[in-house]
Amino acid sequence: MDLKIAKLLEQVRDFANTDLADLGLWTFLAMMLVSLLTSLFISALYLHFYGSRATGSQIHRSFPLLGLAITAIFVGIQFSLPLSLGLLGALSIVRFRTPIKEPEEIGFIMVVIASSIMIATFNLDFLGIMLFVSVLALLALAYGPKWIQRELHDGIIVLTTPTSELSSRLSGLVDLLDQHLVDGRLDSISKSEEDSIISYSFRGIEKQSAAELQDIVDNYLTLKDWSIYFSGRSSL
Repeated sequence: MDLKIAKLLEQVRDFANTDLADLGLWTFLAMMLVSLLTSLFISALYLHFYGSRATGSQIHRSFPLLGLAITAIFVGIQFSLPLSLGLLGALSIVRFRTPIKEPEEIGFIMVVIASSIMIATFNLDFLGIMLFVSVLALLALAYGPKWIQRELHDGIIVLTTPTSELSSRLSGLVDLLDQHLVDGRLDSISKSEEDSIISYSFRGIEKQSAAELQDIVDNYLTLKDWSIYFSGRSSL
């Protein structure tokens, strides 16, 4: 038993005394370059699939530095047991209070962290597999079946019209909006004795502007109020 304990202590001492310089400057530089390229690739994925969101966070700008920092940290703690234990204690008391505005941001941050750890531990094969599967997942979410896609709309139209007039022209109004809007959907109708409020979401406008569309609808039925709201992917 004493021999096993002594051997274990010797292994721990050898691990703690391993010098980071044994890794080599060129190897460390190559790891940093791979980490940078990987982070830039993940940033490009974020911009392509989620960069059009109107959150204003632009979290992808932090990915390159985040990837480099995490890679360097995990390279360093591999060669120093006291440093790794100290880092574990330090992180246990650190709190980040910046809110995550979109749930997708958490996923991308975790991909950056996982990629950096794989690079720091020389698991480049696993890195390639993870990035490949991540791209497949993003493609499935963006272009896959409707039941797996997140329902996204670029804008919403809220119009008010007399209830008496809408009762006989509702189906025609929906057909008219479908002709001029991309992937339109009637969300709700709120009726009172005098007025009805219609909410209609869409992904884009075909050719005319919002003002031209308002004139087209106004020629079909009386509009008491017209409001159109756009997200970051559409404009007037």
